[in-house]
Amino acid sequence: MSRPAVGRLGVGDVSWVAARIAEAFMVLDQPRWLVPDEAKRETVLTANFEIIVDHATRHGLVFGTEDRVGVAVWLPSIGEPLPPPEDYDTRLASACGEWTPKFVHLDELFAANHPHADHHHLALLAVRPDRQGRGVGTALLRHHHTWLDANGVPAYLEASSETSRDLYARHGYRVAEPFRLPDGTPFWPMWREPVVA
Repeated sequence: MSRPAVGRLGVGDVSWVAARIAEAFMVLDQPRWLVPDEAKRETVLTANFEIIVDHATRHGLVFGTEDRVGVAVWLPSIGEPLPPPEDYDTRLASACGEWTPKFVHLDELFAANHPHADHHHLALLAVRPDRQGRGVGTALLRHHHTWLDANGVPAYLEASSETSRDLYARHGYRVAEPFRLPDGTPFWPMWREPVVA
């Protein structure tokens, strides 16, 4: 099977990228804790992801497959930390409504477990549910890993399921002890050293 073509996305792609991520993440346990109301969960997740994806198009890298099946959102953490998204608190409250405190808790949990060494952070990777397990995520990873390896830059991510944890492990990520949401749902922090040819 041929590897899907991957290209860089911009501000005009934010809405559909956020919707693709929310759609893919609906099966995970973390969103159930974040937004207990199943009827509103995908809408709230999409609005939250729009903030992150918009920020990444301006300060990071957003990649997608040509057919819009898969997307990856990278945020560089080299030297000085990135500024937060513009008007973040206001936008977060608007996006998440009554569940804003849970998203704030999640942000604080991620910040407390984030490494300080220079790296690129794979903030989000998502593949349309009916195309998962067919090499789309691998293509997205390889696309940016090529640049990371050529430039000697490590990568970091938080895996949100055993399936994604195992995928990342196959691509050279080492897993550390998980950290957990208040209901016990885990995230696995993972680190990848660049591969020297």
